[in-house]
Amino acid sequence: MASVTFDGVTKRYDDVVAVDALDLEITDGEFMVLLGPSGCGKTTALRMIAGLEDISDGELRIGDRVVNDIDPARRDISMVFQSYALYPHMTVQRNIESPLLARTYHMDGADQPARKLTSAERADRVAEAARVLDLEPYLKRKPSALSGGQRQRVALARAFVGRPQAFLMDEPLSNLDAKLRAATRIELVDLHKRVGTTIVYVTHDQVEAMTMATRVAVMSMGKLQQVGTPQDVYNRPINTFVAQFIGTPPMNCLDAAISADGSSVELDGGTLPVPAGLDNPAAGGAKVIVGIRPEHLVVSDDGPLRAVVRAVEWLGHECLVTAETGGQSFIIRQAGMSTAEVGSTVKLHAEAGGVHLFDPETTGRLT
Repeated sequence: MASVTFDGVTKRYDDVVAVDALDLEITDGEFMVLLGPSGCGKTTALRMIAGLEDISDGELRIGDRVVNDIDPARRDISMVFQSYALYPHMTVQRNIESPLLARTYHMDGADQPARKLTSAERADRVAEAARVLDLEPYLKRKPSALSGGQRQRVALARAFVGRPQAFLMDEPLSNLDAKLRAATRIELVDLHKRVGTTIVYVTHDQVEAMTMATRVAVMSMGKLQQVGTPQDVYNRPINTFVAQFIGTPPMNCLDAAISADGSSVELDGGTLPVPAGLDNPAAGGAKVIVGIRPEHLVVSDDGPLRAVVRAVEWLGHECLVTAETGGQSFIIRQAGMSTAEVGSTVKLHAEAGGVHLFDPETTGRLT
């Protein structure tokens, strides 16, 4: 196992900056998820770890070793691709074994030269990988005889069999249906707990990030926006991009202003409380963006904020109520079936600690 460290790493394609001065330390044994929309630079960052993309500026380290100019085959990492990339003419056993045939390993101690594995040593490693990923019944089958989830497990076993310092995973679940994707998320988390190897995982799916990661690194336009545990990123987003990218539905962000006495946040339809302990207090009358997650808005007869209901979506276990105040729409999440009717006016209050303030110029967090 090893840490992975980006120190001011930049990747340029002519005039396009795909990754811009990335500083990120992924600790030994961590499950780090690089999260962001398409084109944000997360896959480029992963490919630089693998050695599939050259680094324009900065320094990339795996463990204590600078790997900027080291060939991919000598970096001691394994990569799982979105497309599985299995050999269709080989059995599952041969697919898993294939990396062991090409590489050399220090089997006789670090002070001894690396060598190819014997057939018995390869068989032992394949058997271990098949056992860990529950592939023992399928070793003699070819990929065409497997389901999508089974093929994904074969790709994971092939990465696992070499016992690399780090696993790199590029949206490995995107080809699976929703039910299988949920089951495979659990398998991946369980695999990480058992083997303890550093995993760097790329996805645009924030559900995967929130349920699997030790820490999440949110990227946008080639820049790192925020790094933290899923709970930290969800509860204290550093700017409006992170606030609205994390969460389903995303955080409501509305234009507002601080009241003259600084005691509340004023919107056209009423007020919300000013959060306690502002890091950067805004002066009375200052314009702000107020953020509040849908589950932190509560319908109440004495609520200080009024809004008109525009739509009610029943999802079985909850309702999403779309409301509008002063031309700005937002979403309220309610458990079970909502009593709100389209066209009616509801009164709302915010749960304690549920209000966030952002600077409308920089979009950075004020609370």
